Amino acid sequence: MDRFGDKKTNMNTPLMKTLKIVNSISGRSLTESDLKKHRSAMARAGRIAAPKGGIEVNTFNAGGIACEAIKPEYAHNPNYAILYAHGGGYVSGNLSYARILAAKLAIATGFTTYSFDYRLSPEDPYPAALEDALTVWSYLTMGRYSPDHIIIAGESAGGNLALCLVQHLKAADQPLCKSLLLFSPWTDMTSTSDSYEIYAEKDPILTKDYVAEAAKAYIAGKGATAEARFSPLFGDLHDLPDVYIMAGRNEILLDDSVKLHDEIIRHGGKCVLDIEEDGWHVYQQMPVPIATRAMKRLSAHVSAQIYGEVLWEITGIK
Repeated sequence: MDRFGDKKTNMNTPLMKTLKIVNSISGRSLTESDLKKHRSAMARAGRIAAPKGGIEVNTFNAGGIACEAIKPEYAHNPNYAILYAHGGGYVSGNLSYARILAAKLAIATGFTTYSFDYRLSPEDPYPAALEDALTVWSYLTMGRYSPDHIIIAGESAGGNLALCLVQHLKAADQPLCKSLLLFSPWTDMTSTSDSYEIYAEKDPILTKDYVAEAAKAYIAGKGATAEARFSPLFGDLHDLPDVYIMAGRNEILLDDSVKLHDEIIRHGGKCVLDIEEDGWHVYQQMPVPIATRAMKRLSAHVSAQIYGEVLWEITGIK
């Protein structure tokens, strides 16, 4: 039993078939044939695991980039939105895969969640994904939403992209988003953290070799892994919007979350770190009790942040 009274998650049950699909990307090469399999597996994961009810999905195009707007059918608040970047090591993932967490975010918050099919490595390495993120950000902020009414979210490599997007906007002295929601973010591409070794045998999703190979494909010889444009952990962390980080104890990228939290706090920012002791890399995608509880915690966090402040503005009570 876990600390909430639920049975421990059994990684070998049929319930975990989606996890096994995602796990098929781990520890393999990025040859053309393997990459094709990786991307196909991610798309299948999306078709299996994405919520089917309670949402309205609309496709659209933003500056040549395929996007989806996922609107919750109940308790919808049209004044706020989420811009969500999917994971996949910058080498895989698409709108089908993105729909897993994008739909859950929409349902949990009541906000329309926008995902986008950014270009992938190795065909389109850095800065293609960042350029696409900037394009979609511009689309949303040009008369559709005020920047401070948009939450930027991302998981894994998408968490890297979300943080890099905010750092880029800040460096350009542009208005920033309301806050950041990061799921197991990949913030350090050097692959030197202790968690790579500590959780190597426990992590059911990632391997150090795969992560390093994905980083190499993304950077494509344009710099060193420790540069802030690739590893936002080493970038400017002053005056960021509030950050909420979720991670699983049993993942090799755990230190990427822990160190980011510590550095944001050290730089005077606001950051909440939520570590699920029985979780793994982006466990929120899976149909398991710990994922359901995680989205409830996220919902409570966002509600307090948005509606708590609105209530205070109206009543003067905080």
